[in-house]
Amino acid sequence: MSTFVAPVHAAERVAQLGQRIRIARLRRGWSATDLAGKAGINRNTLTALELGKPGTAIGVCFTVLWALGLEQALDAVADPDADLHGKALEASRRPTRAAKPRKVRDDYDF
Repeated sequence: MSTFVAPVHAAERVAQLGQRIRIARLRRGWSATDLAGKAGINRNTLTALELGKPGTAIGVCFTVLWALGLEQALDAVADPDADLHGKALEASRRPTRAAKPRKVRDDYDF
């Protein structure tokens, strides 16, 4: 069985998200048990999320954000309109000029 090792930058971002979720929970005055119950997950799973454990399922993260009322923050995640690099790559593959119009053979011209 292999152990998943996230790239350092990704691991830092996961830890940062966990900290933000913890802050949101504390601002609401909720215990870990309270939030876990609202999200329908185990308290240990919530703790793993808040500690930034990279193996925590993304569905858990989305559910916890929903329970906190922060699901609208997900609208910007991987938004195709904000993907400037992807859009540039797509544009570079487009033809630089329009194709020459084909001569249409009109066998049915009366």
